[in-house]
Amino acid sequence: MQQSEHIFRQYDAELEAVRAKVLEMGALVEQQIVDALDALTGTNIKLAKNVIKKDHMVNALEVQVDEDCSRIIARRQPAAGDLRMVLMMIKTITDLERIGDEATKVARFALKAAESNQKLTPRFVEIKAMANSARDMLHMALDAFARSDATKVIEIAHMDEEVDEQYQAAIRQLITFMLEDPRTISISLEVLFVAKAVERIGDHAKNISEYVVYMVKGKDVRHVTMEEMEQEATS
Repeated sequence: MQQSEHIFRQYDAELEAVRAKVLEMGALVEQQIVDALDALTGTNIKLAKNVIKKDHMVNALEVQVDEDCSRIIARRQPAAGDLRMVLMMIKTITDLERIGDEATKVARFALKAAESNQKLTPRFVEIKAMANSARDMLHMALDAFARSDATKVIEIAHMDEEVDEQYQAAIRQLITFMLEDPRTISISLEVLFVAKAVERIGDHAKNISEYVVYMVKGKDVRHVTMEEMEQEATS
């Protein structure tokens, strides 16, 4: 009986250790978003380089968690809720790694703009608002994972719709800049590239929140209506 209890405790400790690594990876990626935006708006070369450097740390954590999850599946053969948690973490680290890539893209653009003393003629008001919303989405999704709270998916899905609308507004603004002054075409296209990166961050954050529903409820809420999602998350 004692040996069995020891095995269960060891198993729980292994799961908790992997969960902690996922949250560590999430915190690192969240900071990348904040720093990339600050580097962009403040033309901060040092901060931009730091974001790019952290991408290697994010990639390393992805590999570690992937290996840990594979080991748990092979040795422990988890079932039911534990299996869903392991599968959820495998999916989540993929989205976190991609968010890190998108933040790195923004940092590389900020670095290029700062090193060339490039004037960012199109204003970043819409993109700053988008980035703040996307970062909030990620923070909420990670918090939902930490608390096993499936209900946050609804709020995050609504926020994703807002980010999509902000992205469309940014496109319209950039088109206006290009039509009014053809000299802004080059920089406007690069800013559009940044806006798309931010919009993708929101999409990945929403994915993570949907994985939380799967982990907690055993329900797949990808590609369903908002009403269906709410019903599955709160039932």
